Amino acid sequence: MKMKIATYNVNGVNGRLPVLLRWLQESAPDVVCLQELKAPQEKFPEKAILDVGYHAIWHGQKSWNGVAILSKYGQPEETQRGLPGDPEDVHSRYIEATINNVTIGCLYLPNGNPAPGPKFDYKLAWFERLTQHAAGLLKGKRPVILTGDYNVMPTEKDVYKPERWVNDALFRPETRAAFKKLVDQGWTDAIRKLYPNDTIYTFWDYFRNAYERNAGLRIDHFLLNPEIAKRLHAAGVDRDVRGWEKSSDHAPVWIEIN
Repeated sequence: MKMKIATYNVNGVNGRLPVLLRWLQESAPDVVCLQELKAPQEKFPEKAILDVGYHAIWHGQKSWNGVAILSKYGQPEETQRGLPGDPEDVHSRYIEATINNVTIGCLYLPNGNPAPGPKFDYKLAWFERLTQHAAGLLKGKRPVILTGDYNVMPTEKDVYKPERWVNDALFRPETRAAFKKLVDQGWTDAIRKLYPNDTIYTFWDYFRNAYERNAGLRIDHFLLNPEIAKRLHAAGVDRDVRGWEKSSDHAPVWIEIN
């Protein structure tokens, strides 16, 4: 039996609800991690999502951020809400659940621009907290997936015209080093595992016909711990969804595990 897990930065769950519901019905993933809900807790469209077959947990926030996990297997068993390590941090950027004996962390890492500056400092501090939390998850020896919008292009292969991005918070050396430090704990980048040399993007800006020109970025990632990496069967990007009317600037990314 295969399990299909997807991540999708919806860029506003209510404004793009028709796109989300259409994609859920056409693609039919078993589990979905959503980012950038841009909706307070009470405004999450729970009924509409339940009507197409998904139970949900979510961590909302007015106007900004927000993460959710949807499941076809019944109610996700929530294990963590918010990233540990900073009681002052009120951003809704992390939620974690156990589904089918797999721990799934859904994350929306800070953008960090302009860099350098306080927003970039916050990004790197959040990254460090994620890395510490991830180390604890690795010790548990249960299957773990950390997925979402990392706001990082790990290598030059992951960005159209990398020379234009050298000073951007998503591509600065400190950001890429933080991602590498996380991966080097023992995580597998699922897309790169299966497609080591392909040009694959998950985000295309709304400006300058970026989607039509395929001037994209790969910033939505699946990191798998050793227990589940060996079960990785397939992965891909539902690129055409980005071209739908009133779509997010991200496309859904998915993996299948045995």
